[in-house]
Amino acid sequence: MREELMQQWREATGPQTPGWDFSALDAVMSEDPAPWDLDAEYRAALAGAAHVLDMGTGGGEHLLRFASALPADTTATEGWAPNVPVARSALADIGVPVVEFGAPDDDPDSVAMPFPDERFDLVLNRHESYSPGEVARVLMPGGVLLTQQVGSGELHELHELLDWEPVDLDVTLERFAAEAEAAGLVIERADRFEGSYRFADVTALIRYLRKVPWDAPADFSVERHADALLRLHEQNDGELALTLRRFRLCARRPL
Repeated sequence: MREELMQQWREATGPQTPGWDFSALDAVMSEDPAPWDLDAEYRAALAGAAHVLDMGTGGGEHLLRFASALPADTTATEGWAPNVPVARSALADIGVPVVEFGAPDDDPDSVAMPFPDERFDLVLNRHESYSPGEVARVLMPGGVLLTQQVGSGELHELHELLDWEPVDLDVTLERFAAEAEAAGLVIERADRFEGSYRFADVTALIRYLRKVPWDAPADFSVERHADALLRLHEQNDGELALTLRRFRLCARRPL
């Protein structure tokens, strides 16, 4: 039985694939929905925008949902090199250029955004690190930042089982709100949510980690972490539920 499980898990591993399309996991993974509707907030914000930036577009998958609502002056950034050609190909048909840019997670203030002052009236950011000061700089007076972030402590049960502690970058609503205010932005909405990811089994979890390898140790492998994976399998009768954390922030640059 052990070797059969190990073989299933080996087959689920592999190099990280480009883009943020998780649809291949729809049958084996789900997550509790946040109490806000991010897509509806995007659409409402886009209705009044003329100059839009989408930060960390991935492969362009999420931005494409709003293709019909995007103004002619829309730009996207992406910081992970393998995603850049994917995003450029996906967004070319709707005329959205993709600029290769990403701020370091541990020091987002260290790199200036490649845009002039007061360039955008709406900055969209879904799970991408950013410098509040730089966002405030590129926002027009009256412009809006709308961001959703993955909070610190996600999947902590898995990390504890693997005896691995990721670097805590203090990705919390309190810090992000305080830094936005320090950059001169005015907070209009701020909410947090804790729920669960639900995986059909350990194989589904490993397939997910293939997409987000930073949620496991750099040396993660089925062989190296076999005992922990087997414990996880034995402790859960079928479905695995692991902690999910999100927060969202809407902030405006004063006129």
